[in-house]
Amino acid sequence: MWSIKRKVEREIKDDVHIKFQRSEQVTPDLVNRLGLEKELEGHGGCVNCLEWNEKGNMLASGSDDLNVILWDPFNHKMISKLQTGHQGNIFSVKFLPHSNDALIVTGAADHRINVHDLNRKETTHVFTYHLGRVKRIATAPNLPYLFWSAAEDGTIMQFDLRCTSTTTSAPNNILINLNAHMGQFAEAKCLAINPLRPEMLAVGANDPYVRMYDRRMLNLCSMQIPGDNVNRYPWDHPHLEDIEGESYSIPPGCAQYFIAGHLPQKQQDYKKRYRTLASTYLTFGPDGSELLVNLGGEQIYLFDVSRKLRPRRFDISILGTNGLVKDNLVPPTNGYSLHTNGTNGVYRGSSSSLSSSSSSSNTQTRSAHISSSLLSPSSISDKAADHSGDLPNKRHKGESKQLTPLIENLKKHANALFEKEEYKQAIDVYNQAIARCNASAVLYGNRAAAYLKRKWDGDLYAALRDCYQALTLDPHHMKAHFRLARCLYELAWSQDAFDCLSHFKHRFPDYAKSNACETLDRDIKAAIFSQTEASKDGLEHRPDEGMRHPSSRHESDQEKEHQKTASDYSLRFCGHCNTTTDIKEANFFGSNGQYIVAGSDDGSFFIWDKLTTNIMRVMRGDESIVNCLQPHPSTCLLATSGIDPVVRLWSPRPEDGTENDREVNNSDDAALANQKRMNADPLEVMLMNMGYRITGFLDVDEDEGNPPDGPANCRTT
Repeated sequence: MWSIKRKVEREIKDDVHIKFQRSEQVTPDLVNRLGLEKELEGHGGCVNCLEWNEKGNMLASGSDDLNVILWDPFNHKMISKLQTGHQGNIFSVKFLPHSNDALIVTGAADHRINVHDLNRKETTHVFTYHLGRVKRIATAPNLPYLFWSAAEDGTIMQFDLRCTSTTTSAPNNILINLNAHMGQFAEAKCLAINPLRPEMLAVGANDPYVRMYDRRMLNLCSMQIPGDNVNRYPWDHPHLEDIEGESYSIPPGCAQYFIAGHLPQKQQDYKKRYRTLASTYLTFGPDGSELLVNLGGEQIYLFDVSRKLRPRRFDISILGTNGLVKDNLVPPTNGYSLHTNGTNGVYRGSSSSLSSSSSSSNTQTRSAHISSSLLSPSSISDKAADHSGDLPNKRHKGESKQLTPLIENLKKHANALFEKEEYKQAIDVYNQAIARCNASAVLYGNRAAAYLKRKWDGDLYAALRDCYQALTLDPHHMKAHFRLARCLYELAWSQDAFDCLSHFKHRFPDYAKSNACETLDRDIKAAIFSQTEASKDGLEHRPDEGMRHPSSRHESDQEKEHQKTASDYSLRFCGHCNTTTDIKEANFFGSNGQYIVAGSDDGSFFIWDKLTTNIMRVMRGDESIVNCLQPHPSTCLLATSGIDPVVRLWSPRPEDGTENDREVNNSDDAALANQKRMNADPLEVMLMNMGYRITGFLDVDEDEGNPPDGPANCRTT
């Protein structure tokens, strides 16, 4: 009866119709049925960019063959092929808003931006202002004549077709000059305009920081094109020259930076391993409050642009005199409260500090049992109960209510997976439980233990965040306090780890003599000593390090200040690999952004549930690499492309029992293999991408007697 009433309202009420369309566009059932619908053939090279028009009845694709093809996605036909006039790979194509789909803009490796009139079948504008490859074009829904470009010369330019400049030697449309802040090796890799707040512009560069600007506070400025701008050597980095009297500073309050909290510390370590971090794609969510970033060399991160989430570090000020975490508000899933109130992103509530005398310890507990309990997840079924002897077997003040039978079963299942050392699967089950019950300290503490064991990129920091959440919910959570100290040590924040462990030993004196605690104490002190010795002769190593890594640039004081105040992520998505190409996308799937999709270097694309961050599907989308994924604006249809010279359309398959031969059945193995790939030696990865098989590098189900595949036909790096 309710279904019939809903259908009637959908037909007669516009607001209900829109809500119904949004909720039913992409559902779990449709995602589980997703399969290959059609391969669109017509390009002669890698397809580097895809773009739907606003109505969704036309798809544009740009390729290494220098052409743009317009497709009819529902009849699977080529509408027209446009010869763009570019002399380098096309990296971006956009429909200009309110042009009746007659104007498109292309950016390419030849440093040029071209505007094409499809009705007149001619190129109406050619802009030659950039000195580096043009990687992305961005448009705003309600601004028909404006568009923006990001190029590897380190500049963001704004173009207005109503005001054509008469000079090509000193362009006056520079919106942001990254070189003035990041140094002369700055490269702009991607950019996006917030669809609901077009004054917000996000920029990704060749570093782990994501920059968001308020365009209303920026003025266009001029820069000089050098007289001899021809690259003499392949490693030359051409850039526009400053003009005397021009100011390239960013007004106060104009910029907001984002970064995963562990990356400033890890960046130098990555450089030593010749592992670069750069944003390859970013996009705003459907409601404009979220920013999704595919970080090359790392994971996919979701940032909340409306709230500044401070990165987590140990801060003594959040602890009481007895080492107790102050009570806070109840947070949501994945380690962050929507109401931060503290200098370090730790939540403070109105309730008073708890007395340390409320906890009594079992002084007869053996050291071996204590050490084991510190390292294993909490379980109701354990004889030692949730806190393994540090407190009586009862619910604490931080635990607002008992777990429901469903959550309890999920927790037990996750704990069993942990004991089997199946940490990836255990984390997935903990994610499901936390998505349903975000007020359980035990769930956060147990997931932190699984993160510490799995140790994928970013897991240590994710574990640290979970430890804070557990202590926020339950200040007596002994395991979370100890794991917090271990996280800080593993993250090389040794002094913070020492302070945290000192508070732990004061708070839980009977555990201070355990093997685990004493071992960690020795390791932390050794790390502090090592770092102290290294700092003494650090001047001897810094010049060499700078020579090895020219990208370690001289940053402006303004840039350093923005980086210090950068906001942390809210969600993280793992499983794919993004190290080979610098145009790999990640996108929201569904009108409400319920799912996340991204391509991978293993030729697959991944679909995550945004709420739990768990992998839902892995599909084989290319013979080499999947770079582009663009969801249809109003129906469950996904367009993908990569190294293969085709565009693939994916839609729900009929429920006729036929096998989906494009599905990767074991997503856990695929995710683990990608993690190994990201941390592999760059030479091995290069050889593997060329078709060579590296023995012992990845566990793959292949017949060893088969010859290796041939090299990929082209690369977009």
